Amino acid sequence: MASVSELACIYSALILHDNEVTVMKDKINALITAAGVNGEPFWQGLFAKALASVNIGCLICNTGAGGPTPAAGAVPAGGPAPSTAAAPAQKKKMEAKKEESEESDDDMGFGLCD
Repeated sequence: MASVSELACIYSALILHDNEVTVMKDKINALITAAGVNGEPFWQGLFAKALASVNIGCLICNTGAGGPTPAAGAVPAGGPAPSTAAAPAQKKKMEAKKEESEESDDDMGFGLCD
């Protein structure tokens, strides 16, 4: 679990990014001091160096299990372009699965919204 110092640096970096300010050690330190957080002072420098070469917006959007996912219609690395003919077939399969799950709720005599 993250320490108070780490969390203070994380939140400070998010605040700076949200306000479109460059994440730097002195700015992180200023926010932490203003918040009245006492902790280990080396975290500010570590976070500033770690985030210096990172697009924080992309980092925020790509969090979650499995890491970054390709955009819809993107060509997978080293693979052929996705077939546009396969898209309608996949959509039909998804609709069929959705209908099956809706029918199974009705068969029990109750649904989630009853």
